[in-house]
Amino acid sequence: MDVQLYSRQRGSGEALLLLHGNGENGSYFRHQMDFFSRSYRVIAIDTRGHGRSPRGSAPFTLDQFADDLRAFMDEAALDSADLLGFSDGGNIALLFALRYPQRVRRLILNGANLNPKGVKPSVQLPITAGYRLARMFANRSKKAARRAELLGLMVNEPAIDPGALRAVRAPTLVIAGTRDMIRPDHTRLIAQSIPGAQLVFIGGDHFIAAKEPEAFNLTVANFLDRHPLPSGQ
Repeated sequence: MDVQLYSRQRGSGEALLLLHGNGENGSYFRHQMDFFSRSYRVIAIDTRGHGRSPRGSAPFTLDQFADDLRAFMDEAALDSADLLGFSDGGNIALLFALRYPQRVRRLILNGANLNPKGVKPSVQLPITAGYRLARMFANRSKKAARRAELLGLMVNEPAIDPGALRAVRAPTLVIAGTRDMIRPDHTRLIAQSIPGAQLVFIGGDHFIAAKEPEAFNLTVANFLDRHPLPSGQ
C-alpha cells in the first residue's frame, strides 16, 4: 500500500472496523465509537484521500479501497474483523467480503448500493450534474479535480452483480433509513441476495448512524448478539 491510512481507535477486545461514506472521515462514527468501545476494539478508518489519510498515487476506486483495507488489517495483525460500512463504506465492506471472505466475521451494510441506479434519481441526478461540471474545470482547479474524483465514485461505481452476493458467507445485517437516498427496493435486493441476511429499516434518512444513534446502535448490537463469534476467535 502506497499510503498509511489514519484511524481512530478505542476500546479493547475483538476488532470492529468502521468505514465511512463518500467525502467524510472516521469521525462520522463518534456515537458508534462511544457505544461499541465498551465491548469491542473499535477502529474507525479514514479511507484513502479522505480525512487524514493521504491520497497516494494508486487508483481512486472502491476496489482499491478494499485492497487498502486488507493492507491495513495486515499491518494491524488482524486476521479477521467485524465490518460496519456506511454508504460508500458499505460498498467497500461488501467488495471486501466478496474478495476476502475469510477475513470478515460479521458484516453490517448501512445505506450501501450495488450500482448508481440504486440511488434515488432525485439525489443521483444532481450528483451526476456536479460531476460533469467538476470534470470541466478539473484541469484548471485542484479543488474541481478533487470534487470530480469524489463524485466520480458515486457516478461510476459500484458495479456489483446481485448474483455475486450469494457468495457472502458472513452473517450480514442490511440496514437503511426509511427515507434513505438509497431506493428501498434496492436495499431489499441486497438483503435478499445475501444468504440469511437480516434487513432492518430505521426511521430517518441516509444518516441514521449519526442522527438516530440509539436506534441504530441497538439494532447493530442485537444483530451481533444473535451471531456470537465461535470460541477461539
